[in-house]
Amino acid sequence: MNYLLLVLSGMVIGLIAAAPIGPVNLICIRRTLARGPVNGFFSGLGAALGDGVFAIITAFGLTAVAQAIEGFSLALQIAGGTLLLVFGWWTYVAETDPSREREKARVQEGAGSSLARAMLSTFFLTITNPATLFGFAALFAGLGGLLGEDTSYMEAGVVVAGVVAGSALWWFTLTTIIGLFHARIDAKVMRAINHLSGIAVSAFGIAVLIHAALKFL
Repeated sequence: MNYLLLVLSGMVIGLIAAAPIGPVNLICIRRTLARGPVNGFFSGLGAALGDGVFAIITAFGLTAVAQAIEGFSLALQIAGGTLLLVFGWWTYVAETDPSREREKARVQEGAGSSLARAMLSTFFLTITNPATLFGFAALFAGLGGLLGEDTSYMEAGVVVAGVVAGSALWWFTLTTIIGLFHARIDAKVMRAINHLSGIAVSAFGIAVLIHAALKFL
């Protein structure tokens, strides 16, 4: 099988999964504006790794894991919705001075702790959304059944690598473009961005929790 085609197909899946504007996109944009493109990219990288986990489950046909995730989907939705509310509230009330935040981020990034926290937070937000798993299943099937019964583990692994690369490419492109503006953002503009982002992220969280409640009822 053509490995280049597998990589490109995986990258398309990763881009499709990452590109729609949602809470993770809003969080990455806000962090890029406040702390610079490196922090924003690492936040996106956490989401890309989360996408990679779901891609592995789909590509390697881990039915038992998929069924376990489906069985805990209500609990995962509640956890994810709660996390979004926490992120939304924290973002809304944050009083951010961009120049101070960027200096603070540069100091912290020397030890890597800030970047690790940024990456882990979006990773957990991504993997607590079980709908992503079924989205990946649909994407794999919709792109010609590249991972059919005769596909080897090597070929499946190549597609998974392509998914992570495609998702990471989206976050790199997004944070690089947004990063061109972050040096021009002052405290007043950042406060407005925090309020809008906080409301939007909280709205996503409320929507997730309402959906979970209706499912429970």
